Amino acid sequence: MQEPTQLPKTYLTFPPPYQRVPRARRLVHTLAGLLLFPVYWLLAFATSAPGLVLRLRFARKGFVLLTKRDYVRAYGLLVAPLDSFRYFEFDFMWHAVKHLRPSAYLDVSSPRMLPLLIVDRNKTLVADLINPDKSDLPETRSLAKTLKLSSRCRFHDSLIGDAPLKPESFDLITSMSVIEHIQDDAGAIRKMWDLLRPGGVLLLSVPCAARASEEHINLNDYGLMGADDQGFVFWQRYYDDSLLQQRIFSITGQPRRSRIYAENKAGNYSRNVEQKRANPYYPYWREPFMIGQEYAFQQRLCDLPGMAVIAMEFVKPE
Repeated sequence: MQEPTQLPKTYLTFPPPYQRVPRARRLVHTLAGLLLFPVYWLLAFATSAPGLVLRLRFARKGFVLLTKRDYVRAYGLLVAPLDSFRYFEFDFMWHAVKHLRPSAYLDVSSPRMLPLLIVDRNKTLVADLINPDKSDLPETRSLAKTLKLSSRCRFHDSLIGDAPLKPESFDLITSMSVIEHIQDDAGAIRKMWDLLRPGGVLLLSVPCAARASEEHINLNDYGLMGADDQGFVFWQRYYDDSLLQQRIFSITGQPRRSRIYAENKAGNYSRNVEQKRANPYYPYWREPFMIGQEYAFQQRLCDLPGMAVIAMEFVKPE
């Protein structure tokens, strides 16, 4: 077996999660979001930001949750259902599955609304959802129950390599910005490819850059890996052309279709992440407009000024 490439490492230090904010300021922040989210959503159309029409589906689900008095999650789906690159990733994957009629579907730890929307759209579909984050999986179960989708979802609190699933069981597999967080990423791709039936579709997205690298952070967000001697935990890797070939395409072959969405100035994404981690009053409702202003589609990884996300569609040969 080929030894994994040793990548340049960056060590990031983030503040601990902020504590509860004062009730009055939280109320003002909430009301501001309700008033301003449609303004920024409409402004985003002028910037040609992706995912804006899909956002209406999130809003409809938000209104459903309002009728069930699930106010916190309703607010999230109405005001801030997506952030940064998620607008692009959801848009790519949603359009890829739009005309598919899968009979067996697997999602590997994507943001929960992706598999739930896919299940909701395909009324006879039963899905398997893998999520090893034992603190996050109950939230997905709860939301599926509220949306009356839990009877068509099977939940697995395991890593993809440990999931009790049979080879060639699925004709659709999705995994949105996940494998970059898995140390044995090639093993995860190989497992997904084995689980896919001939003729089946695999949809992946990963962060990328002109040159591959790794990030390690001082917070253990998922609790799935141990820290090094300095207290840093592996967080994610950025793929370049060579690493995509080595870790993914050597298993799947070349994608049938792919798109790259990138920051138009190096540092935009890092600054945005730091603001979200440090500011409890971050205006998430501005995200679609911000994305359209500071990000754009690109043609080649080698030309990227900073970081990006590449979304890919693979079809397993019959």
